[in-house]
Amino acid sequence: MTMLHFFKYQGAGNDFIVFDNRSGAINHQEPSWVQGLCNRRFGIGADGLILLQSHPDFDFEMVYYNADGQPSSMCGNGGRCAVAFAKKLGIISKETTFLAVDGPHYAHTSDDGSWVSLQMIDVSVLERDGEAWVLNTGSPHYVSTVQNLSQLDVYTCGKAIRYNNTYTKKGINVNFIEEKDTGYAVRTYERGVEDETLACGTGVTAVALAMAKEKGLLGTHNTPISVRGGALNVRFTFDGTIFTKVFLEGPATLVFEGTI
Repeated sequence: MTMLHFFKYQGAGNDFIVFDNRSGAINHQEPSWVQGLCNRRFGIGADGLILLQSHPDFDFEMVYYNADGQPSSMCGNGGRCAVAFAKKLGIISKETTFLAVDGPHYAHTSDDGSWVSLQMIDVSVLERDGEAWVLNTGSPHYVSTVQNLSQLDVYTCGKAIRYNNTYTKKGINVNFIEEKDTGYAVRTYERGVEDETLACGTGVTAVALAMAKEKGLLGTHNTPISVRGGALNVRFTFDGTIFTKVFLEGPATLVFEGTI
């Protein structure tokens, strides 16, 4: 029987199983294996699985799978946890450039690695679907403003949008938001997890950009966002056409490690 050493990380409640696969020894292209590890009753339990791998042109490569066992588009909180893990392994000090599925990402950390600022992709295309916004921040997102967010049945409402005729083929992450005195409260239904998660990094990024577009906010801004798992921050610069210097910021915490 093969024993594998794993690490469990979480970023604002978005949790991940993380492996050091710089040796390339882990054959991870098996959906049932990923599903089993991410299962919260029969495995370790997580929203997704991350493998940190060597790359000749970057500090490391992040390979990410959703809990359904399928390769995923970019995961913002997963990327921040991968950076914290790379710091723990001594691969990086406080800054890094690594490769993810949507291309290179720059990030920097606090001295202890517990707070990670991750640069996301530039965004210029934001579209409307009725009153909602649709945009891609590394993963596709639907952003809808609601009232009484705390009482919303996110699973039922999010699933209905994710599987409607427009989005069922490729899927979409669905974010419901409510404006607060400072920033926004956000709850997200994630494709691949097929349930509400406690946080979604690319989702809160999409929310911050969509609301800036809606309000015509130009220049550089910080947007505090509260999620069910804690607090995140998104900062960006918007010139009216393109969002640049987009950073997703928040905690990235080692929960435990073990073998399986």
